[in-house]
Amino acid sequence: MIIRKTPEQIERMAAAGVIQARCLRMLRSKCHPGITTAELDEAAERFIASQGAEASFKGYRGFPGSICTSPNSMVVHGIPGVYELKRGDIISLDVGVTKDGWVADAAITVPVGPVNSEARRLLDATRQALLAGAGQVRPRNRLGDVSAAIQRQVELEGFSIIRSLVGHGIGRDMHEDPQIPNYGEPGKGPELEPGMLLALEPMVNAGGPEVRVGEDNWAVYSADGTLAAHFEFTVAVTEDGPRVLTPWHEE
Repeated sequence: MIIRKTPEQIERMAAAGVIQARCLRMLRSKCHPGITTAELDEAAERFIASQGAEASFKGYRGFPGSICTSPNSMVVHGIPGVYELKRGDIISLDVGVTKDGWVADAAITVPVGPVNSEARRLLDATRQALLAGAGQVRPRNRLGDVSAAIQRQVELEGFSIIRSLVGHGIGRDMHEDPQIPNYGEPGKGPELEPGMLLALEPMVNAGGPEVRVGEDNWAVYSADGTLAAHFEFTVAVTEDGPRVLTPWHEE
C-alpha cells in the first residue's frame, strides 16, 4: 500500500532533505585523492549529528556505516573503510538522514579529479536520467512514465539500466511501497497522486546490466567490472508537479 503524506508531513521530510543535501555537497567537496571512505563516513556522521538528525543507514539491517561509499565498478551499498580515493576514480555517495522520525534519501556519483570520457558520459547520462524521471512525478501520471523516462535517457547514451535494483517509496520508513524500477512502459503502474513520496535512483552500468554481490554481502558490483553510477532524489508528488526534497543539485 502506498502511504500518502499530508502537507505537514512533507514539510518534515523536506527539513530532513535540506540536511541531506547539504551533507552530500559537503562530501562532494572532500572527494580528493588520498581521502579514505572511512574519513568521508566520519565527516558525514559528524555533520548529520550537528544538525540534530541521525544517519538513517547506521545499523539499518546491520549496515555498519553512516553512509554508503561505492567506488568505480561498485554500484551501491559500499561499506566505508580503508579505501583511498585515487585520481580518476568515480565514487557513489549515498546518504540517508532521519529528522524527527522522517527520512530523506539521496545519492550522487562524484569524479575524483579528471576522469576519462566514458566516466564523464556515464555520470552525465545517469544524472540526466534522474532529472528526466523526476520530471514525470506529476499527479495523474503513472509510475511507468517515471521508469520509462529514466530508461530512455540511459539507453539513449548506450549504457545499461540495472534491473535487479530499484527505487522505493519513503516516509517514516526508509523503504516503503511502491518499488520503482528504472525501466518500464509509459502509462503502466499505479497512478501518481499528491502526497506520494518517491526515492528515485537510477543505477547504471557502463557495460552490461548484470550485477554481483561482494564477499561482505553488502556491496553490489557490475558483473563485468565496468564503471557504475548512481544518482538519487527524494521527490514529492504535489498538485504543482514534482518537488525535490533533497536538492543537492542546487548550488
